[in-house]
Amino acid sequence: MSFALTDEQIAVREAARDYLRDNADFERLRKTIESEAGWDEALWQGFAQELGFAGLGISEADGGIGLGPIEQALILEELGRVLAPIPWFESVVLAAGTIAEAGSEAQRATLLPSIASGETIATLAMRAPSGAALPGGIGPRISGGRITGEAHYVPFGHVAQLFVVAARNDAGEGWDGISLVAVPADQPGVSIERVTSLDLTRPYAKIRFDNVAADAGPVLVGGGAALRRALAAASGLLASEQLGGAVRSLDETVAYSKERVQFGRVIGSFQAMKHRMADMKLLVDTARSAADWAARAIAAGGDFKLAAAGARSYCSDAYLACAADAIQLHGGIGFTWEHHAHLFFKRARASATLLDPPAQHRETIARAIIDKADPEAA
Repeated sequence: MSFALTDEQIAVREAARDYLRDNADFERLRKTIESEAGWDEALWQGFAQELGFAGLGISEADGGIGLGPIEQALILEELGRVLAPIPWFESVVLAAGTIAEAGSEAQRATLLPSIASGETIATLAMRAPSGAALPGGIGPRISGGRITGEAHYVPFGHVAQLFVVAARNDAGEGWDGISLVAVPADQPGVSIERVTSLDLTRPYAKIRFDNVAADAGPVLVGGGAALRRALAAASGLLASEQLGGAVRSLDETVAYSKERVQFGRVIGSFQAMKHRMADMKLLVDTARSAADWAARAIAAGGDFKLAAAGARSYCSDAYLACAADAIQLHGGIGFTWEHHAHLFFKRARASATLLDPPAQHRETIARAIIDKADPEAA
């Protein structure tokens, strides 16, 4: 497996990095998270619609530009560097990825073009209030052609126009007992409540379904098996966003260590600082290897759950460690509300549990190892 980027992939990364550098600074981020809207609609229009990045990873047949998971991973790393408060991961990777995996050709043709153009923002609604691991932790229920219950912890749920709802059905247990329904946000019976969350840069909402007609949107032909594969892919790609945050935490810390003077010397010259930053660098480099492995395994198709789980487990821990060290190594200023270090720490903590926590991914790794060693043991 080659880890070298093509010229086209480098161009995609540079285009995203240049645009975000010019349009997604921390001052603008502060204004966004303190606003009533809680997200940057202008940034979404520029990045997703005008540059066309909303179509990244969606096939040309479905209205996208036909690039794949590797390019999506590159974009997510750049978004993670700046904590961009836009629903790119939720709409383009999570929701569109689930539709692409579970939908029929006709369903994809109906749903994906507007997501690919950025005109429709979609997200996945599925979690029970307990936040339990999947498949048991599904909140909504579908029975008799009606959807009831609540989906909690829905990222960017308050701005989505379309929900891909994962609901328990009466047909089976575990993953077999899950149906997927595309439900418009303005459908009668759907109510949306934005909730306070730890990560101010990725707002969450609670979605209530009060006897919502399941035929409001198409019931996707693929159910739990398709959802499981789509979530594994999205989880593996989320590792690249975590990598971007870890990289930025390290870069900010190194830059500060070259400017802050203490006892007549820049603090970066002290051995203790060098050791801590070297540890951060090691975490970043190994996290990059894990994230690249996951993206390329997903792009190759086949069974990528081991690579995805390994990347998410490692990158979650690495990001949290780097973000915590960044706060420590910035000294007193790092603990203040005015500094942005805490925003990375909160993103690291929240993203670690977005699609199941690291412990759950390590269990996936353990089961994969057991299955490989003794297929009859699992």
